[in-house]
Amino acid sequence: MYILFEEHQYESHEVETILKDIYVLQDVNKAVSVQYVGYFYNPHLHDCVFILPKVLLDEKEHLVGVRQGTGEPVTPEMVLTPQGQEKLSKEYRKFIYEFSVWIYRALNVFFKANPRSKAILYKHLPQVGKGRKHQAKTYLDIVLSLINFNKENRDFILFTIKNLHRGNNKINWTRTISHSQAIVQGKDVVYLNPVNKKRVVNYEEELFVIFYSILNYLNDAYGFRTPINIQYELITGKQFGLYLRGMGKTRLRQIKYKYYSDKALLLWDLCYAFFEKSYRIAINTNAQEYLLAKSFNIVFEAMIDELIGTPHNDIPKGLADQDDGKRVDHIYTDLALTSTDEQSKREVYYIGDSKYYKRGNPLTSESIYKQYTYARNVIQWNINLFLDEDEAYDNEDRNRRREDFKKFGNIQLQDTNGTEGYDVIPNFFIRAFVNEQLHYDDGMNIRKYEENGKPCTTMSYQFKDRLFDRDTLFLSQYDVNFLYVLFLYARNKANEKAHWKQDVRKIFREEIRGVIDGKFQIYAMRARQGINGPLYIRHHFYELNGRVFKPYGKDRQMYFAYARPKEHLEETKEQYEELGKYFLIKECKMGKDPEETLKKEIEEERREIVIPQKMLTLHYVENYPNEVFLVGGFREEQKQWMFGRKGGKVDDTYNIRSGIDVEGGVKRTDTLKQAKFVLLYEYKKEHEGVYKAFRVKGYQEKTKDDLIREGYPSPNHDRYYCYIFDEEVNLGTYDIERIISTDRINYSTEIRQSRSLTKKYPEGRPIFVKGDELLKFRKSL
Repeated sequence: MYILFEEHQYESHEVETILKDIYVLQDVNKAVSVQYVGYFYNPHLHDCVFILPKVLLDEKEHLVGVRQGTGEPVTPEMVLTPQGQEKLSKEYRKFIYEFSVWIYRALNVFFKANPRSKAILYKHLPQVGKGRKHQAKTYLDIVLSLINFNKENRDFILFTIKNLHRGNNKINWTRTISHSQAIVQGKDVVYLNPVNKKRVVNYEEELFVIFYSILNYLNDAYGFRTPINIQYELITGKQFGLYLRGMGKTRLRQIKYKYYSDKALLLWDLCYAFFEKSYRIAINTNAQEYLLAKSFNIVFEAMIDELIGTPHNDIPKGLADQDDGKRVDHIYTDLALTSTDEQSKREVYYIGDSKYYKRGNPLTSESIYKQYTYARNVIQWNINLFLDEDEAYDNEDRNRRREDFKKFGNIQLQDTNGTEGYDVIPNFFIRAFVNEQLHYDDGMNIRKYEENGKPCTTMSYQFKDRLFDRDTLFLSQYDVNFLYVLFLYARNKANEKAHWKQDVRKIFREEIRGVIDGKFQIYAMRARQGINGPLYIRHHFYELNGRVFKPYGKDRQMYFAYARPKEHLEETKEQYEELGKYFLIKECKMGKDPEETLKKEIEEERREIVIPQKMLTLHYVENYPNEVFLVGGFREEQKQWMFGRKGGKVDDTYNIRSGIDVEGGVKRTDTLKQAKFVLLYEYKKEHEGVYKAFRVKGYQEKTKDDLIREGYPSPNHDRYYCYIFDEEVNLGTYDIERIISTDRINYSTEIRQSRSLTKKYPEGRPIFVKGDELLKFRKSL
């Protein structure tokens, strides 16, 4: 066979005959460049020609991974003809044969998926038949002929096998009577060892076994879908490996002269040619055939998108095929860089572009600019969905886009709950490389692209120190093992592709996280007790815009990510110290759980119970005259449980006993339990007044076991009614001692009026009062 390389400059006289009838490009110096990738049969040469992708050449136009016996590199001209290929090692010749099949499979898969694509030129492959013999050296010729034989001769095979087995198990009475001993029982004669008509050796069946074993090997190795309809015990594994190494040719020679029909002889020829590639077979050479990609960059893009991206048909209009006419090569949704794997799957868009370049070719500034434009268009598309007044779309179009949006990740890139920051959108290029060992799977099938020995990641920004800004974009570059991508795409096995897609997406996510962690110092922040975090950020919006983002939300606990460039850390020390007064703040790499990072600080803070009163939201009780307020006491040992996080407890909580049969208990059906606010005081320190006041966001019943698991000190009752706090508030200063004294008097009155109440006043019992009554005990705001 003849070997050409895509876009390599050949002297016209060297390839004139080889490329006859094939369109090529020629420069003023009469150098010829072929723009195709694929396979065609040249009837003038009576041989096949392969045009291999340019990625098999290095930046000096030498073959990757190939050396002469002297150690010198090999040029494409040296391996152009079959005679020149003798300079190649046995291993590289084997690689070329197999690689030709993978290229055919990839082009075939692409053509079937895109039958109307203008990127593929296709004419039917040659049929095996009578005609002049020639030296058939290509593995592809033989493989395709074997597959085609199975497709066109199923009836012949089934008919032959049926005839071979006809009467196999019928008894040969003549031989049975002559050679087998009989037992007579009355009028019956019984023969213990009847002789049947089954033949011991069947050479035609052995040929079928070898044939289907070859097809089974091709299905498993190259991903063909050739059906095997005969239930033979096939030659597989190590045994078939022996056949590939010589036993196949030996066994076929031994049974060669056992066949008489034309088709059986033809099948023998094909099987033998598979094991001995240079054997002469008859091929019709009257017409040229080809399978060529005239735009292999489109095929490469489809391969990458199949293995990494989301199909364009499943992507909402405006994202992949953008409104300004641009088309994104690859886009998908995956876990956001600022999220943790343990969290709810908050996702973000990942945008990629395939670059089918020769080895060593750098990206152009135009490509980089276009890639940033893709990301900005995606951000604007996402923003437009939330702007009702936007006139870019009519109502019907906007509604359709919103429905598509819900199906494709339901992502909102901007935080509208205080920071107005934007999540980081990963942006990347993918290029092809071929390793020197020519391995299809070398364990490093995707890697960071490097320039001058350093990973290449560019950053576009308006403000260099604002990570969470819509104009701050990162663009990474990756090399992907072309042979491995070709292998996966050509095999076309869904489980293999899905597994690699999951792995490579994780690699992209971790790599870009590493890049950002290298450029920025990321901190996890959580508002201190009594601080309204979003309110603080709104008041300091100018200083924090683009530097703070709220990617985490777990009920009331709101965590923020704060980022500063590492090169400016000293300059921003003052802002960091100022934030530390109102937030718990600690270094936390992207993708790490902020709650785990700040766990120690949160626990220490809960023990200290620091309250900056000036930052609390002020509520006027006058506005809640008919709402219920709970005044409750607690002991020092209960404080850790109320404000702690143990045993699954996620909120600040206050509990009272449920049931009137226990001291300090309340009825389960008592509507007074539905308090809107809770005022806490410390038992035996009533004179100090209100310890903390909270707005209530919910209610929950818990058992004694629940409280034990959450670390409550010595619960001695079966059921409890718990108040789940929302935020700490400022309700003013109240005379707790007088509230308790008044409640004691009311309790005594109840005892006198009801014979069922016989107990003494329970110290520390919960006191429920309405807003207009509570005002009577207020000292000041």
